[in-house]
Amino acid sequence: MSVLIEYFGGLSSPWTYLGHERLVQIAEEAGANIEFKLVDLPKVFSHTGGLPLDKRPPARRAYRMQELIRWREATGVPLHLEPKFFPVPHTKAALTVIAAQSEGDNGLDLGLAYMQAVWMHNLDINDTDTVIKVATDRGFEGARLFEKGHSKEILDQYDTYTDQAIEKGVFGAPTYVIGDDIYWGQDRLDFVDKKLKRS
Repeated sequence: MSVLIEYFGGLSSPWTYLGHERLVQIAEEAGANIEFKLVDLPKVFSHTGGLPLDKRPPARRAYRMQELIRWREATGVPLHLEPKFFPVPHTKAALTVIAAQSEGDNGLDLGLAYMQAVWMHNLDINDTDTVIKVATDRGFEGARLFEKGHSKEILDQYDTYTDQAIEKGVFGAPTYVIGDDIYWGQDRLDFVDKKLKRS
């Protein structure tokens, strides 16, 4: 039986983006399944004591920038340190991904496209036309998925993923959950890899 990785992420999170492709590779090599769960991060923060970037003390923001530089170099993932549209809500894009998932897609490639839109291409994923175009360019029916994303079914699923994150003790993105083990941050992927190899 394949191991399940519950992958809680945010499409405007640089850390989710920096670890995304490596997680997919690790899972493929281990024969593990990924369940990609996009969450309402402000709601998660409000339940767990987290702060959005603009509310954090200057020392924490300065250290975050140093870490972004280090991890961009370590991973080789293209990333603008200060993208044109950031901070940016990811809700419109997240709902579009969840709509695609509701039709059998795993959401991983479309999710990556939205992360690249923010961190590589300086695009605004809070802009409706941009959200639709990114999905269409990835081979999806962007306009239809965007509309479906605002249906009660998809909004409820987004809330469910967020509630699941809070119930499991998730407090930031990305978080990878395997059984009872929680791994927060792309810098924990080595531990995820070791866990899967022992399973």
